[in-house]
Amino acid sequence: MDSTLIVTGGAGFIGSHVVRRLVCRYPEYRIVNVDKLTYAGNAENLADVEDCPNYVFEKTDITDAEGVRTIFDRYRPDGVIHLAAESHVDRSISHPDDFIMTNIVGTATLLNAALACWKDRFEGKRFYHVSTDEVYGSLGKEGSFTETTAYAPRSPYSASKAASDHLVRAYGHTFGLPVVLSNCSNNYGPCQFPEKLIPLAINNIKNNRPVPVYGKGENVRDWLYVLDHAQAIDLIYHRGGNGETYNIGGNNEWSNIEVIRLLCRIMDRKLQRAEGASEQLVAFVKDRAGHDLRYAIDSSKLQREMGWKPSLEFEEGLEKTVDWYLANEAWLQHVVSGEYQQYYKNQYENR
Repeated sequence: MDSTLIVTGGAGFIGSHVVRRLVCRYPEYRIVNVDKLTYAGNAENLADVEDCPNYVFEKTDITDAEGVRTIFDRYRPDGVIHLAAESHVDRSISHPDDFIMTNIVGTATLLNAALACWKDRFEGKRFYHVSTDEVYGSLGKEGSFTETTAYAPRSPYSASKAASDHLVRAYGHTFGLPVVLSNCSNNYGPCQFPEKLIPLAINNIKNNRPVPVYGKGENVRDWLYVLDHAQAIDLIYHRGGNGETYNIGGNNEWSNIEVIRLLCRIMDRKLQRAEGASEQLVAFVKDRAGHDLRYAIDSSKLQREMGWKPSLEFEEGLEKTVDWYLANEAWLQHVVSGEYQQYYKNQYENR
C-alpha cells in the first residue's frame, strides 16, 4: 500500500461514510478503522466493504493508551482522521463523564500515539481532527460561524469537543505535529443512530408513535447531507493546510419544527397515508437544558480554497434519507433494540 490511514470511529454514522469513500476511492491506501463499537458504532454499516483487501478493522477504545499505541506500532500510519466521539447533547447532560473521557482523554491518547510514531519525521504525515459547530455556542437571528468565531460551548458535549480542538491545536503549535481541523454543522442521511432528530422521527412516524419535539421546535440548525461531509473530509485531509481550520456547512437553515413538518409530508406520501396524518403524531416535550437557539456555518473558506459545495438541496437529501430507512428495516430494528429502548424511555417518555 502507498499509504496507511487510521480512521477512528469508522463504524459510526459519519465515520462509516468516510471509510467507505476512502476504501473505494483509494485502493492504494490501507484504511484501518478503529472503533469501540459502542451503541452508535455498528459494523453492519460497512458490510459492503469489510472484505476489501485495503480495509482493516480494529476494535479498540481510543482511551486505552496501550491499545492505541499497539495499533500505531503495528500499522505505522501516515495519517489519522479522528471522528470517534460521544456526540449526543442529551447524553452529555445525563452522563458528562463519558464525554470527558472519550472526547478529551481519547483525543489526547491519539495525539500522544501520533507524536510518538512520527517523532523522527513529520513530513508526509497528518492528524485530522473532525469537530462540530457547537463549540462556537449559540447565535441570535443573524450571522454565521466563521473559522475565527470565538469558542463559547454551552453543553458538556460541546465543551468536551472544544477542549479536544484546543488540544489538537496545542500539539500542532508546541510539538509541530501536522494537524488540520474542521467544524461541521448537523449531518443527516443513511446509518444515523435514531436518537438524533431525523432518524428518530422517521422511525416513530413509521410506527405511529409520538414524535417528540423539544420546546416549540423553534431551534434552528444548518443541515448537511452526510455524503457531502465525507467528500469535504476527503478534500481537507488531502489538500488542507497544516494548522488550518475549515468550517463545513450546508447553507441550509431549518427550524426543528419545519424539518419535522417536511418529514411528515414526505412520510405521508411514502406510506400512502392521508395528507396531514403523520403531523398528528408531533408531541412537544419539555425543552432540553441550555438548548442553543441557532447554529449557522459560513463555509466560504472551504468553497473558495477547494471548490467544495453541498451537492443536494435539503428536500432531495431528506427524500433519499427516508427511502434508505424504509428500505433497511432490518438495520433499524437491530439498532433500536436493547439499550436504546431504555435510553429512549428515560429521555422522552418520562419527561
